[in-house]
Amino acid sequence: MTISSAHPETDPKWWKEATIYQIYPASFKDSNNDGWGDMKGIASKLEYIKGLGVDAIWISPFYDSPQDDMGYDIANYEKVWPIYGTNEDCFALIEKTHKFGMKFITDLVINHCSSEHEWFKESRSSKTNPKRDWFFWKPPKGYDDEGNPIPPNNWKSYFGGSAWTFDEKTQEFYLRLFCPRQPDLNWESEDCRKAIYESAVGYWLDHGVDGFRIDVGSLYSKVVGLPDAPITDKNSLWQSSDPLTLNGPRIHEFHQEMNRFIRNRVKDGREIMTVGEMQHASDTTKKLYTSASRCELGELFNFSHTDVGTSPLFRYNLVPAELKDWKVALAELF
Repeated sequence: MTISSAHPETDPKWWKEATIYQIYPASFKDSNNDGWGDMKGIASKLEYIKGLGVDAIWISPFYDSPQDDMGYDIANYEKVWPIYGTNEDCFALIEKTHKFGMKFITDLVINHCSSEHEWFKESRSSKTNPKRDWFFWKPPKGYDDEGNPIPPNNWKSYFGGSAWTFDEKTQEFYLRLFCPRQPDLNWESEDCRKAIYESAVGYWLDHGVDGFRIDVGSLYSKVVGLPDAPITDKNSLWQSSDPLTLNGPRIHEFHQEMNRFIRNRVKDGREIMTVGEMQHASDTTKKLYTSASRCELGELFNFSHTDVGTSPLFRYNLVPAELKDWKVALAELF
């Protein structure tokens, strides 16, 4: 890779110039004919990938998971999903990637985990469990005429319907902005944050990864109290939680804290890349996330062009769009 310092105010970094190749492990290369891609399959294609002029590979989630959301529901941050291989297979892949002169980037999915994660199993075991506040638990707002519990607020899941799932054991709801079995982690809990950093970040830094693609990294800080969202869709019971969850009150503090953890953990001089999937933000907020002096994120994704043709009320509903709309959105990237 070529690292340029032509601009006097630009601090050269490998990731600013790198060509990065995304790999979706489930469908990339199957080495054992079981119908699923795997770590050994990826390793067998590294020479080919290097020949394309690639500087780094980014592998979508490969962690142990029940696959309710194709690996974005993680049951164990420190274990490879057995269908993809073993941890040793992954460590060998990281080593081989480095031997080819490329960097290894992994997905960091820490807004939520799987309901099969041991942390959540403990949290749901009782209202007095020490990990109870590692997730968002709320009693029903009330009960309908048929005796069904009513969710604590009107937040809509990004996948549709209520963002809450009722748990029979403790008779409370837990928040999950995505799948029903994908509970949101409570970043307000310092103990929870420390556990996330150690397990999801530190473990993989210790095994040589060079960066993280940070999944929905703008959602960690929810407005305290989780009040009802403003009504923007009068035809739905459930409303977008974005005003109360997107780029929330402590989000920059949390990213600065995680950035410090990364810098303190890496002792061999590696420059760790971080790219945030920050969904939507104003230009001012984007600059806060990526300002080098603030030590939050290296860079972020822009969603403007992927939103063209989708409803602002619910992205899975299509609306008319023209080619010029997409061109204008792309222009925002430059």
